Amino acid sequence: MRTRSTFSINFWINTSRSTNGQAKLYARITINSKRTNLSLKYTIPAEDWDSKTSSLKPRSPNAKEVNDYLSEVHSDLYQCYRDLRSENKTVTSEMVKLRYFGEDGPHKTLEDLFEYHNENEEHKISPSTLSHYRTTQKYLRSYVKKSYKRNEYLVEQVDHKFLVGFETFLKGIYPKDRHVQINNNGAMKHLQRLRKMIYMALSHEWIEKNPFSNFKIKMKKNEREFLSEGELEKISLYKTKVIRLRIVRDLFLFSCYTGLAYCDLMGLKDKQIVIGIDKKPWIVTSRKKTNNGVRVPLLPKALAILEKYQGHPNVLEGRLLPQISNQKLNSYLKEIADACYIEKELTFHMARHTFATTVTLSNGVPIETVSKMLGHTKLATTQIYARVLDLKVANDMKILRDKLR
Repeated sequence: MRTRSTFSINFWINTSRSTNGQAKLYARITINSKRTNLSLKYTIPAEDWDSKTSSLKPRSPNAKEVNDYLSEVHSDLYQCYRDLRSENKTVTSEMVKLRYFGEDGPHKTLEDLFEYHNENEEHKISPSTLSHYRTTQKYLRSYVKKSYKRNEYLVEQVDHKFLVGFETFLKGIYPKDRHVQINNNGAMKHLQRLRKMIYMALSHEWIEKNPFSNFKIKMKKNEREFLSEGELEKISLYKTKVIRLRIVRDLFLFSCYTGLAYCDLMGLKDKQIVIGIDKKPWIVTSRKKTNNGVRVPLLPKALAILEKYQGHPNVLEGRLLPQISNQKLNSYLKEIADACYIEKELTFHMARHTFATTVTLSNGVPIETVSKMLGHTKLATTQIYARVLDLKVANDMKILRDKLR
């Protein structure tokens, strides 16, 4: 059974933008308390407008012409509404407006929006980032199916209630590759991607209102895990006869001493090792995630790992290090953490945090230098990693004590 909807048409003038007493004439379509305005391309004397009757006062010279026109517009808009209802569509005020102007081709659904984005952005973003957008798309599809019993959902119908419901839905999901629910920040990441889609729809004038205008995306500040100097040494001294674990240990250590993210490390090639201004080897590349430039002088331990894998059977031609999937890498790291009696949940990305914190910042490398090596465009991004370690605090206070003596 089709639900009853409230529908009304009103005419009004925009006195706030009147010029020399002349104001523009508008029609307002309201369906279920949601409004859409359309300009009628008429300018009339503001003092001649009767707001009570929504028409031009009879004494105005053009009263009959304008009021007849308003009557026609009212009739046409009402007919557009009736036509849309007869097509068994869930009618919105925006749809009536588009039908009136003859611009109501197939309306954009959330599925259309994501497909348009993925197709046009595929060459601009990394495959892993694109994969995240497809995951958000998949979750949206499930949410619409579960909550609205539909396969499609129009972008113009997305409102604050839809966003709140989607947030709740996300926080109840258990991803297949994890054993815990999506946390707050994970849910917010999906909502950020949806927000990008909405902004795209606004810029293409597919919708008029931004449903995110009253919806705040709240990220919780999490402490970034990293290895202490002692824990890093444990992994450096870890010995095993299992080849795969030796390779994973070396890849992890290489990231700890260079700050390279997984995708950049896997793509490292001969041509990206150059002789720097200090006449020593540097990594000169760009981050796949952001395309920002990265220039990192090779520390002796990182250089030793590169030399170790020269001509290694597990290294593809043109690459510098063995290739392994991120999933397997993180799985094997847990074995190494257990063997080294490290209680932290060891992940490959923790190596990047360790480089930023334990290897560089805690050894006095300025945060501006660390930011450059990490490939960050904003210093604020690097400050996430800027930990003041207890050891550094103790050393700094010792220097202060000596000075005060």
